[in-house]
Amino acid sequence: MWVWAKTFVNTGHRLKGRLHQTWIVPRFGFQYFIPFAQAGINNLIQDAILSADKMGVKVISLAALNKNEALNGGGTLFVNRLPDLRVRVVHGNTLTAAVILNELNPDVKEVFLTGATSKLGRVIALYLCRKGIRVMMLTYSKERFKSIQSEAPPEFQNFLVQVTKYEAAQNCKTWIVGKWIAYKEQTWAPVGCHLHQFVVPPIFELRKDCTYGKLAGMQLPDAVEGLSTCEYTMPRRCVHACHAGGILHSLEGWEHHEVGAIDVNKIDMVWEAALNHGFKPMK
Repeated sequence: MWVWAKTFVNTGHRLKGRLHQTWIVPRFGFQYFIPFAQAGINNLIQDAILSADKMGVKVISLAALNKNEALNGGGTLFVNRLPDLRVRVVHGNTLTAAVILNELNPDVKEVFLTGATSKLGRVIALYLCRKGIRVMMLTYSKERFKSIQSEAPPEFQNFLVQVTKYEAAQNCKTWIVGKWIAYKEQTWAPVGCHLHQFVVPPIFELRKDCTYGKLAGMQLPDAVEGLSTCEYTMPRRCVHACHAGGILHSLEGWEHHEVGAIDVNKIDMVWEAALNHGFKPMK
């Protein structure tokens, strides 16, 4: 597999007259974190993008670790390498952010955020602070925190607060988890806390006195045809939010690449577009 395997088609379905396929990069998850293997993985992804471009594919959506920031900058590597692409390269995480944000209780005033300086963590923090919600951002890097804080409008910057210990969130009942945590870290969550998450694999539900959100996903529109598989841990007819984001990009006919940093100004627009096309929040 390491030497000869190439990207291959796994399954497909139709939606509103468009064919959607899932292509498999023949690598295990741990291989994405082996430094000498990363160039080869990026070459596999790039070959798939070029094949898609040649075939006339409109959108190619980078799933799971294929859009890892450390691997290829959330897809920016390919857009920079291949400036003449007709196919749109999409990570789909704008919709992922929208799903997480729309899961929050509308009355929430404070959240604790881990993975706070990641692609998703950054945009979640920026979105929430604009709503006047206090965000405790867990990060040891003052420089990265200040960089994100400086992106917020000046009148909302004080709603972003750097914390360096889980202990700081012992009275906060809304956690958004973007970095895997074990029981030790979860013990700091107060009784009745709800833990939203955007971390893969999902965290273990170890606290009986807390509730846990599922990985961000959406139910496909009722018009979908030929769907014959389930996606990872998702229920039937549901896909990860980033996958739904790629499908939405195609349905809307958007001409931009969605790579790199997430644009906070597009979150509400993407959410409304998804609902208008018949995507539904997972129950």
